[in-house]
Amino acid sequence: NRRKKKGDSILENPSIPNPFPELCCSPFASVLSASLLPKATSRKKQVIKVYSEDDTSRALEVPSDITARDVCQLLILKNHYVDDHSWTLFEQLTHTGVGRAIEDHELVIEVQSNWVMEEETKLYFRKNYAKYEFFKNPLSFFPDHMISFPSDTTAALSHSGILQMFLSSSTYPEIHGYLHAKEQGKKSWKKLYFLLRRSGLYFSTKGTSKEPRHLQFFCEFSNSDMYMSLTGKKTSGAPTNYGFCFKPNKSGGTRDLKQLCADDEQSRTCWMTAIRLLKYGMQLYQNYMQPYQGRSGCSPLNITPMRSISENSLVAMDFSGHRSRIIENPTEALSVAVEEGLAWRRRGCLRLNSHGSPIAMSNMGMSIHRSQSWFHHKISREEAQRLILQHGLVDGVFLVRDSQSNPKTFVLSLSHGLKIKHFQIVPLEDDGKLFYTLDDGHTRFTDLIQLVEFYQLNKGVLPCKLKHYCARIAL
Repeated sequence: NRRKKKGDSILENPSIPNPFPELCCSPFASVLSASLLPKATSRKKQVIKVYSEDDTSRALEVPSDITARDVCQLLILKNHYVDDHSWTLFEQLTHTGVGRAIEDHELVIEVQSNWVMEEETKLYFRKNYAKYEFFKNPLSFFPDHMISFPSDTTAALSHSGILQMFLSSSTYPEIHGYLHAKEQGKKSWKKLYFLLRRSGLYFSTKGTSKEPRHLQFFCEFSNSDMYMSLTGKKTSGAPTNYGFCFKPNKSGGTRDLKQLCADDEQSRTCWMTAIRLLKYGMQLYQNYMQPYQGRSGCSPLNITPMRSISENSLVAMDFSGHRSRIIENPTEALSVAVEEGLAWRRRGCLRLNSHGSPIAMSNMGMSIHRSQSWFHHKISREEAQRLILQHGLVDGVFLVRDSQSNPKTFVLSLSHGLKIKHFQIVPLEDDGKLFYTLDDGHTRFTDLIQLVEFYQLNKGVLPCKLKHYCARIAL
């Protein structure tokens, strides 16, 4: 009998039960461990390096045909993160000052092959809540003044109607508006009227004329990738901070970029979303609808935390009267749960410090927030805006930070309507007790955790509820 070598798979011996049967059909099993699926060792492998927000990196040995989604799934499993479908690989060209979210279906090794030696390029693992947001609310991404429909379209289009036109092979809405374009080989920028059609991006040589004789071809997308400007006006001298560009595959560098910039974030988002839909079409919709479908076509790997049987058997109870009762209305049950949570905090109950000793809530209100993922200690306003932009300009993306102008206060930075707004959190002292407020003391909270939890459930004075917090991801 052949003596088993170290690393031989237990799958080779059918008499030994497999304790992890779900990994047998996982499209990601081949990159988790070579010993799980011995057949996968015949696939060519390469090493890639992925960075986190603090610039620490992790080297991964992956198959040459691995997609960006597979890499994200691998890192989610290795780090025990919860997959909420917002994880992404981000490609950043450091010297050029541009970057882009790699599409889920793109091959990572193929993306790296487009890099030239002179470019310092990194792959980042981060969240991007705006990746497929246009599928949920397309009307907010395509303002009426920037989109035109074919002449045979008479009725007002619904959400699904707009998407069907973008994804159709026969029709495509026309996107039009002014953009600033950098002239090739020059430092100057020129404002021109652009039109996006199925055949490519054009600009008009005569005002806003759409006549074929006045349209000049600017760019097509099959052999180029679209990037967002990360440095604003600094690198290219653009007239605004809302820049984007097209980089031909395997180009020589900055001189080959076709650079544009819009007048505001809504315009840039509209152009970039429409170009993504034009380039990838139904593939984007499949990525959005089938987040776990891998190359092998087997059943998806479900790593989302599930409720246990014991949790499902729990019911909400009301013990406030003479006799207890079951709360059957889910809205009432949620309200009671929130009320109980806030009452628990108001009672000033004890928590444990790092040594396991109880410490009064009133004594730790100034520092308890520092352990929260949404709190960022002493970062600037510009850094806060950069972090939120990286996570996607979706309503409700937020973080809390120290105020630079007043060391005793804090700032809530929040994304709403494709803009980033900042709200000052002011400490108040009343009857010897310290509170925090966003609305001049009308609503008071004993600590920042209570404040954030309240505005996650209630809009209050904010333009929207707090939904997604910005966190620095560690690998």
